[in-house]
Parts: sequence; C-alpha cells; structure tokens
Amino acid sequence: MNTTTDIRPPEQARALLGKLRRAGYEAYIVGGCVRDSLLGRTPDDWDICTSARPEEMEALFAGYRLLLKGKKHGTVAVVLDGHSWEMTTFRQDGQYTDGRHPDCVRFVPCLREDLARRDFTVNAMAWSPEDGLVDLFGGQQDLQAGILRCVGDPEARFEEDALRILRAVRFAAQLGFRLDPATAAAARQARLTVRCVSAERIFTELDRLLAGFAAGTVLAQYGDILTGALPEIASCIGCGQQGRWHCYDVWEHTSAAVGALDTDGLDARSARVLRWAVLLHDMAKPLCRTVDEAGAAHFPGHNQRGARLARQILQRLRAPVYLTDGVCALVAVHDGPLPETDLAILEQLHQRGPLFWQRLCRLKLADLAAHTNNDAVAQRCREVRDFARRMEYLARTGCYTVSGLALTGSDLIAAGLTPGPLVGNTLEWLLQAVMQGTLPNRKEELLQAVRSRSV
Repeated sequence: MNTTTDIRPPEQARALLGKLRRAGYEAYIVGGCVRDSLLGRTPDDWDICTSARPEEMEALFAGYRLLLKGKKHGTVAVVLDGHSWEMTTFRQDGQYTDGRHPDCVRFVPCLREDLARRDFTVNAMAWSPEDGLVDLFGGQQDLQAGILRCVGDPEARFEEDALRILRAVRFAAQLGFRLDPATAAAARQARLTVRCVSAERIFTELDRLLAGFAAGTVLAQYGDILTGALPEIASCIGCGQQGRWHCYDVWEHTSAAVGALDTDGLDARSARVLRWAVLLHDMAKPLCRTVDEAGAAHFPGHNQRGARLARQILQRLRAPVYLTDGVCALVAVHDGPLPETDLAILEQLHQRGPLFWQRLCRLKLADLAAHTNNDAVAQRCREVRDFARRMEYLARTGCYTVSGLALTGSDLIAAGLTPGPLVGNTLEWLLQAVMQGTLPNRKEELLQAVRSRSV
C-alpha cells in the first residue's frame, strides 16, 4: 500500500483546495480518491469537501463556470479544462424514510461529522496538503488488512441506505477485500431491503461487481447477501449436482465459472455480455432438476429455460437490449454441441457470425473450468479449443456471407438477371454452393453456374 505522500491530486484539484484554504475555509480531498491513491490506483474522480457553504463557494468561484444542480445538497461543481470538479459542504444526513435517500441534509462546520456519515471506513478518509491524511475511523488499517467495515453501526448504515449492501459486495469484488463479520451479518440481515433500490441502480452495482477481479470469490462468499438483489440465487445455493461432471453445487459452480472467465483482449461490450452470461447460464437448473434411481441429478431443458429466465431477470433490471439479447442467445445453447464439420461451421458462421461463436467458446471454457477436474472434462476443453481455432481460421479464409462472394448483385444484373428477388435468391444459392464446396469462389465460374442454371 502506498504512503500518504503518494496522494497526488491533479493540478486543478490542488488549485481549488488552495483557493478555499486561502479564503479561510477548511478543504480536503475525500473518499474514494484517497482510498484508491493509498492502494496505488489512479482515481477516476477527485472529490473535495469543505467548510464553505454552497453560497460561499458560489461567491468565491463567481468568475468560473459553475454547475449548481446539487446546490441544495451542498455540492457546487467548478468546470476547469472541460472537466467538472465537485466541492461539497461538510454535512450530516437527515432521516432516510425511504431507506435510500436522506429526507434532508444539514450543513455542519466539522470534518469529523461529515466523515462519520460515510458508508465504509476505507471511504471515510480525507487529505489535504497542510494536514496530510485525516483518518478518524481506522480506514488505513482496514485498507492494509483488506477489510470492508461500516463506519459506526452497520445495521444503522444499511437501514439508512439499502444500496450500501450492494456497494459492500461490489467493493469487495473490485478491491479483493472481505467484509468484516459485523458488516457481513448486518448485510445478510437487511438483504431484502435492497428491493427498495431502483432496478437501474441494482443493475449498475451488479454490473460493476462482475467486472471486479475478485468477482468469483466474492460471489461464492456472499451469494446469500445478493439474494436481495437477485432472488433466483437462493435456489441455486445448495442445489446439488455432484457426479461425473460436477464437484460443486449450482451456486458454487456459477461463482467458480465467473472467476474462471477469460475476458482478455475483448471489447467492453463482449466482456460485459460474457460476464452476465456466465452469471446466469445455470440459474434455471433448480427449476429443471430431476434425480434418477441412482441418485444422480439431471437438468433437462435448463439451457432454454435458462435463456427465458435470463431475459426475465435482465428486463427486470432494465439492462440494455444488446446485453439482454446477447446473454440470452448464449445461455440458450451454452451446454449444446458444437458444429463438427467445416460445412456445419460455415453454416453457423453464416447464421450467427463469428462474434457469437467467439463468445460461446469463452463461456464454455469458463463453464468447464468450474467442473470436476477429470479426463472427460479435459477432453471437452480440448474440443472447444480445437473448434475455436478451426472456426477462427474459417472465419478468416472461408466464404460464409453473400458479401464474401467473388461477384455481386450488380454482376448478376449485368449478366442478364432481372433486378429484384431473383438476384437475392441467386446469391444465396451461390453462397450455399461455395460453402458446400461444389463451386469455387471465383467470379467466372460463379457466372457460368448461373448461366447453366438459367438454361
């Protein structure tokens, strides 16, 4: 962990701190930017807290472009170099009648009171060039120990704002931390209150959790807490499937698969689709579970039922349409066979495109990594990797779209075909012949085949 000397706010943040201090106000960098700096990370934002009241900040920075949307809550933003820098008055929150937002805020003159209202000790530290680190609640010690602990009474913190329950688990996934026992117990006790949080905020927290490097471990540890946000998890916990292929229950398997997912080299959209697909791929297994005479569990139809359940969940969370469609398409076939012949691969590339198959291979490998470690599973992994290599090769070199043909619709019209559906149908016929290997993908041979067909 870095030392306090490694807290280095940008020039703009230092300038704002200095201007507030010279005017006689207290001013500090606060919250997540202090935490991340101590962890050696680059903060996304630099927040400032100050003893100055909103109207005093407005007067002090009158010559600047100001954003005053948050003024009633004590926040004034100054726009410098195209970026907004938020400054917020020391404050205490009033009652949280809705379990989510304070009914009012009260401005206070003391930094301690402001830090005391914050969620976790690691987020309740402040820093200034003059005073150095201000750590009144043991945040630095918890950072060193890798612990997330509520400031004060965890039951009170979660009763005030149920979103903090999800934030606790999300921070654990992003930072690789664990919840201290009292915080974890309070989160479990209050987990159902998460349902008062908007669907969009629940989605955002889960989305950021899944992107955390420790997501798999955290899901395994705190799945019961997350049932407040995703009730479907509850039936997965303890749902046995041990046998030739599996050594975990459904939730343990899901958590391990999330941890095993490889997103290296993927664009942000593909990585996001895959994270959610892995989380949801077996969510319907408890609904499909049967047990045979030998006591072995089976899950007939869990692919298709899982796709329907995934759509229900993602629509409930108001996820983006591209994400919902992408996840459901993968879940529907995640446990199915892969095409074996070159013709079958080309036909599937024609139908779904290479991106779908690239994603499906990664999903399958993550899924298999969370199976029993035996020869049968290892063989399946080899088959997926072999398929992926062949599919990538055919995607580069093969012809599986009309646009990949050596001629165009204009060439067919020039050769005498009547414009309209006949041109499109002929291109599809030629594509099938090229994929099947009965025609070479060369313009003259394709035109000759069309002339011969027309005779």
